[in-house]
Amino acid sequence: MYCGIDWAERHHDIALIDERGQLVAKARIGDDVDGYTTLVEMLAAAGDSAGQSIPVAIVTPRGLLVAALRASGRRVYSINPMAVARYRERYSVSRKKSDHPAALRNLSNRLLGCLHHCLVTGQRYDPAKAFAARQATAAA
Repeated sequence: MYCGIDWAERHHDIALIDERGQLVAKARIGDDVDGYTTLVEMLAAAGDSAGQSIPVAIVTPRGLLVAALRASGRRVYSINPMAVARYRERYSVSRKKSDHPAALRNLSNRLLGCLHHCLVTGQRYDPAKAFAARQATAAA
């Protein structure tokens, strides 16, 4: 199970994705204690525990939500917003930012693939490599 969070100043869109890349749960939470409580409850309902925490991908490395998640011992992977935008451009049919659920699924699926690669190869997770923008090559 994986969690993707699209961060905003007043609210955050949450998506929980299973190992097959299927959307399990989604919610929009506030940037407050009630929102954090809702997120923790969602994670717990999906199997999150102290010994088996669900990894979280979020598009910011700072803020109260990130601090609270890290303080709780969860693995938090901050992902460069520009990398998310480039990923959305490549895989979104509508090319519109308003399609948050699809963008979160794509982001979570990408994180799932990166983490699986790290487990298989024994390499450490490196967000710079995992979400590097692809270079366009000119056809010869």
